[in-house]
Amino acid sequence: MTDIKLRIDLQLFTEEKTEKASPKKKQDSRKKGQVMQSREINTAAALMASVLALKYSGGFMFRTITEATYFFRDLFYTDILNESIGGYKVLLYMIMYVTKAVVIVIGVGFVAAFITNKLQVGNLFTTETLKIKPERLNPIEGFKRMFSMRTFVELVKSLLKIGIVGFVGYSYLAKNIGLVLKSQQLVPIQFSYMIFELSINLAIRMTFAITVIAILDFFYQRYDYEKNLKMSKQEIKEEYKQSEGDPQIKSKIKEKQRQAAMRRMMQEIPKADVIITNPTHFAVAVKYDEDKFEAPYVVAKGKNLIAQNIKQKARETSIPIVENKPLAQALYKEVEIGQMISPQLYEAVAEILAYVYSLKEKI
Repeated sequence: MTDIKLRIDLQLFTEEKTEKASPKKKQDSRKKGQVMQSREINTAAALMASVLALKYSGGFMFRTITEATYFFRDLFYTDILNESIGGYKVLLYMIMYVTKAVVIVIGVGFVAAFITNKLQVGNLFTTETLKIKPERLNPIEGFKRMFSMRTFVELVKSLLKIGIVGFVGYSYLAKNIGLVLKSQQLVPIQFSYMIFELSINLAIRMTFAITVIAILDFFYQRYDYEKNLKMSKQEIKEEYKQSEGDPQIKSKIKEKQRQAAMRRMMQEIPKADVIITNPTHFAVAVKYDEDKFEAPYVVAKGKNLIAQNIKQKARETSIPIVENKPLAQALYKEVEIGQMISPQLYEAVAEILAYVYSLKEKI
């Protein structure tokens, strides 16, 4: 007895999602607002840009703060607050100086976050994420989300940020604690400037640590995004059927279209002037209507069984049948239904039409 080895694809039974997402699946997910995005990258970019802007515009900010300090000191000593200016104007002055001091830092951070988000997501506007989904209100589903892998990753990520940023901050402060203690002997302006420089350098180091975490998060988010979009082989087949059409359905549609075209063609045969055959394999129905075309044209044609049906229909409707093997083959191969015959066939077809017309005159 011959052993027969059967190769079984277990994926067809388990529906395991092991195939990469198709472009259509990604496009559909994008329409729903499901895109590959790392918010940590946006945060890191905004922080880094803001800290660098603070570092290089620190002189401007320091001068603005100093100017505001002297301004409000003069107001206090000249007692203008009570009558000529008023409390609301003082508030406006405070807002003006604060805005002047931080507008560069906030603006640069906002632009950096916007550009980073644009590079990750591109142009995307959808209201799908705003819709209320019943599963979000399900306490069981909410409990599952609390203990999901994504929640665990977010927890680990938060602990990493606290640990790494805390370590970087502690290391830097421990290294410069002596300088801070000695700086107490400086005048207030020098002391303030030194503290500002130390704070900026500390912020840069912390931001760099956050950036490293953000880069790792970016690769994880891409992995998680592609994993969640993976498809099973059955899903790929179903998608193909939806996009390209079920082969069986398409075959049935084509068959019905062929049948409809055949019925229309057979209905045109009684209008033909002559049927030219070879005589068994080909049959071509030709008509000349000077109001429609300048030359004779083909109203029907067929091969083998269809040719036999054409001749049968011609006999039923008393359409003349003329045998001409070379001409029948040439007409079948060169001229489509509804088209005029080619010029090189004019003479041969004209002779047959003349013969047919002479027969009708005799009748």
